[in-house]
Amino acid sequence: MPIALAPFLIPLSALLLSSVLFGAFVWMAGATPSDVYQSIYRGAFGTWYSWQNTLTRAAPLMLTALCTALPARLGLVVIGGEGAVVIGGLVAALAGIALLDAHPMVALIGMALASMIAGGVLIGLVGWLRQARNVNETISSLLFNYICIAILNFLVVGPLRDPETLNKPSTHHIGETHMLGYLGDSSIHMGFAFGLIACLILWILYKHTTFGFAVDMVGGNARAARLSGLPVRKIMLLVTFMGGAAAGLAGMIEVAAVHGRANASLNAGYGYEGILIAFAARHHPLAIVPMAILFGGIRAASDLLQRNHDLPDATSLVLQGIIFVLVLASEAIYARMAAKSGYKS
Repeated sequence: MPIALAPFLIPLSALLLSSVLFGAFVWMAGATPSDVYQSIYRGAFGTWYSWQNTLTRAAPLMLTALCTALPARLGLVVIGGEGAVVIGGLVAALAGIALLDAHPMVALIGMALASMIAGGVLIGLVGWLRQARNVNETISSLLFNYICIAILNFLVVGPLRDPETLNKPSTHHIGETHMLGYLGDSSIHMGFAFGLIACLILWILYKHTTFGFAVDMVGGNARAARLSGLPVRKIMLLVTFMGGAAAGLAGMIEVAAVHGRANASLNAGYGYEGILIAFAARHHPLAIVPMAILFGGIRAASDLLQRNHDLPDATSLVLQGIIFVLVLASEAIYARMAAKSGYKS
């Protein structure tokens, strides 16, 4: 295999092998693999309605994937996207309630900024703990997920609960006028455009600016970058803040485009799926877009698997798990090939 094509062919091979193993799994569960894949395609991409569901689910996935992909350029494995989504959505809801009488554009900007700051500070703290106290970023970011979820549950059940939300404790509604609109006549909310723009901007930032070059230097050899005069600590804090801000914005989108308030629905697993998408895309901002659409389609089609094939509700999670394991394995294979050839993507 030509080493220059390896970054594309190895992950693709992992995805193809995942489909084979998942087919074997559904066959053992009593379903016909070809029929299951047909249902996945129909539920994800078969009709315009399916496409709208897929792209709606892909919007937060693009942003949570950036939460892992951006710090990965520094050699950090951050898995705190779920916590950033939760805390970003909670703070966005509070900002929306506080700006209930403001102009809708002012309220939406305020909610977006509040969510990005909240998510950025959370993941930025992960970067600070790694740089200043040598705390493993994977462990700290994972623990922050549970802390943020606990904070959300405490506040929406207790001090911030709207008394009218009996069955599903939630904050007060941000107001219908403060909800995000849709793209044209579709049911795809503006959050999808936010995700696309974020991926494009960050690709330009990394590939066509001196900041991106500095990030690659720090990620390649932090000690050499420090000796070259680069502010390694500041770069690490800024990059982790940016990753957290992206995931925090995903939380705002869930509040302003889907739920209208903060509740337990913010803990929907988008942050964890973002980790898989980031690795499958090899942390490339533009490659995150098709991967997020693919996994958004899997999410959109999950109900069909249970309804049409009598498969467990968690079947789509099995597919994601298989993909995750094989993508990680493919990364190890690529690293060996690159080390032997001296190639660096």
